Amino acid sequence: MTLLIDAAPLVALADRRDPAREAVRSALAAEPGGLVIPAPVAAEADYLLGRRIGRAARHAFLDDLASGRFVVECLEPDEYAIVAQLDRGYADLHLGLADCATIVLAARLRTRRVLTFDERHFRAVQPLQGGAFDILPTPRDV
Repeated sequence: MTLLIDAAPLVALADRRDPAREAVRSALAAEPGGLVIPAPVAAEADYLLGRRIGRAARHAFLDDLASGRFVVECLEPDEYAIVAQLDRGYADLHLGLADCATIVLAARLRTRRVLTFDERHFRAVQPLQGGAFDILPTPRDV
């Protein structure tokens, strides 16, 4: 099974002072399947890590990508039309590229599992394949 990962948990994972760090670590350690970061999320995480924590955190993240700890998944050219449609369809949520890419990749990878702190978006949006997103870590874990 695949777990899609959003930017904020990656920042929490790198920040020793973040109260959600252990919940993120536990969720990742317990995951039996692939750990996938959508390419726009990887860029967002790189920026946030550098801005909020520093260069060493960015380098550690890049090392994790290079080692294969996380797989970065790119959108296919035809999937950008779906991203645009999602962003317009949920205009009141201001989803943006990273969240829309996560939704599209969830459909392609046949998963509803997302490691995110963005419950507002991922509870409001229905996965393209139907059902509801399974959001980790759960509120009781954080």
